[in-house]
Amino acid sequence: MKEFIYSRNAVYETLRAKRREVFRIQVAEGAQEKGRLDDILRMAKERKIPIERVARPRLDKVHQNNQGVVAEVSAYTYSDLVDILEYARRKNEQPFVLIIDSLQDPQNFGALLRTAEALGVHGVVIPLAHAVEVTPAAVNASSGASEHLRVTQSNLSQAIDALKDSDVWIVGIDQNGETVSEKTNRHLQGAIGLVVGAEGEGIRQLVRSKCDILLKLPMRGQVESLNAAVAGSVALYLAYFARNK
Repeated sequence: MKEFIYSRNAVYETLRAKRREVFRIQVAEGAQEKGRLDDILRMAKERKIPIERVARPRLDKVHQNNQGVVAEVSAYTYSDLVDILEYARRKNEQPFVLIIDSLQDPQNFGALLRTAEALGVHGVVIPLAHAVEVTPAAVNASSGASEHLRVTQSNLSQAIDALKDSDVWIVGIDQNGETVSEKTNRHLQGAIGLVVGAEGEGIRQLVRSKCDILLKLPMRGQVESLNAAVAGSVALYLAYFARNK
């Protein structure tokens, strides 16, 4: 199965990651070949990937936000949980896993993947169904960070049980949890699986019941909550700092 990755950072990171087969690169006629686009064309030539100059309206049919470049690639290859845990072991690090429950919006999903990759998360677990996947829109929203991450689709309840069997502490970010503070900071240290829920609904009850602890972000303003991408990103940073004390 083939799909089209669009925008300069997304195409660049796809090429750099070398995890997908790239069949061809399409570039808008008249596009200035500098910066990221120059890097894309250089890597494509090095790997003997066909480069086509096409009219911009042709790229616009893929997506309006194509930034003058589109790559025709193989489908995203998902990992499994064993790969994620083994990756952490090879790095001689305690597992740092992001678990995303039923997120629907590719922009929020991509933003979370971008933060996760930046902080060295070893892998991301998403549900088998009824949730956003690693689509071209999510790749674009992550600025290509998804291409460097190990993402697995799994029954979340079973995945959490498997993580617990590997001595990973499961922390849910939930409005009904205990407020993150110096007192609760210890729960974000060591081997951790951080659970972030969907927009509005939060973490589903079955998944919530599997968590070892529920924590909520401190809120001092008038709004009651943050969206999934912002809340998840803040929680990831808190865990990153707690793990690296």
